[in-house]
Amino acid sequence: MSLRNKPKVRYAVVGLGHIAQVAVLPAFENAKSNSELAAFVSDDPVKRERLSRRYQVCETHTYRGYDALLKSGSIDAVYLALPNSLHRDYAVRAARAGIHVLCEKPLAPTEKDCDAIIRACAEHKVTLMTAYRLHFERANLEAIEIAQSGKLGELRIFNSLFGYQLKKGNIRTQKKMAGGANFDIGIYCINAARSLFRDEPLEVKGYCLKTDKRFHGVDAITSAMLLFPGNRIASYTCSFDSADVTTYSVLGTKGKLQLNMAYEYVGEISMEVTVGEKKQHRTYKQRDQFGAEILYFSECILQDRKPEPSGEEGLADVRIIQAVFESARTGKSVRIRRMRKHSRPSRGQEITRPAVKEPPLVHAEAAPED
Repeated sequence: MSLRNKPKVRYAVVGLGHIAQVAVLPAFENAKSNSELAAFVSDDPVKRERLSRRYQVCETHTYRGYDALLKSGSIDAVYLALPNSLHRDYAVRAARAGIHVLCEKPLAPTEKDCDAIIRACAEHKVTLMTAYRLHFERANLEAIEIAQSGKLGELRIFNSLFGYQLKKGNIRTQKKMAGGANFDIGIYCINAARSLFRDEPLEVKGYCLKTDKRFHGVDAITSAMLLFPGNRIASYTCSFDSADVTTYSVLGTKGKLQLNMAYEYVGEISMEVTVGEKKQHRTYKQRDQFGAEILYFSECILQDRKPEPSGEEGLADVRIIQAVFESARTGKSVRIRRMRKHSRPSRGQEITRPAVKEPPLVHAEAAPED
């Protein structure tokens, strides 16, 4: 579907939970040069009514009306902010209707599901992007640039911690929704390691813990080690049952880099680079990461260009997550059939937009750690 002669890409946001309300919907103000918020999809009538007034969006639908919306001619793309277990169904239906797909991560719970989304989008010639907002964020892109510059020497070790306390009853605790710490936040650690090393792991070893009754068949804590080519190793621990932490470090033969608040979209991110006795500190102000990714995706649609991060980028992380789960289940290391990656995040993708003010929530849970 080509939009070369259209000034803006018209979006339906599908799912009006926390992330959609606090980040995605306000981001359209920062993406209005090429993107328009045109429709909502939710089964909650209060959300539809209040949010349509707040954002002056006239077209709202229930999930039963999703297919009618796709065929209506009033939208060009969907932003899928749904539970993980629903990503395949809603992405494939959009693709078959000729609607472009921007899908929150993980792209889908299984490799098979990811493949189905990628194939459907390719077959129907629509653009697919996995919503890795940090691929456009300055601190993370600068970290990649420094790591690849040789300033740290030969890269050897990546380590990351990402955790917080999750409330009882949150959908992230439910197996039927494909919840769990590894899918929800471990994916950030995996993606960061792959981006910094600019390579794919050969083998993984993983451990998963279920700490209490909050977690219905999903991992509360996952810890894993990923073996990369060239004598490099990455390790991470993600947790829904710990104090707040979000950091990563990469160590080379000459120096190290640490990023604090690395994966957050609120607050400042700080970086410390140490080479020998010399330390450098940098602070990055909060910016709108969601507006940046929407701007980029719309540009890819308008220019008929394949995005980075693509659907294959989403698949690469899901393959690793599944291998970690298999390792935790069997107690053995799991080899990974490596994917060839043609593109990776680079400094040229940086897009800066001012931070948005978090709006009041409508029938949605506060942030998981609140």
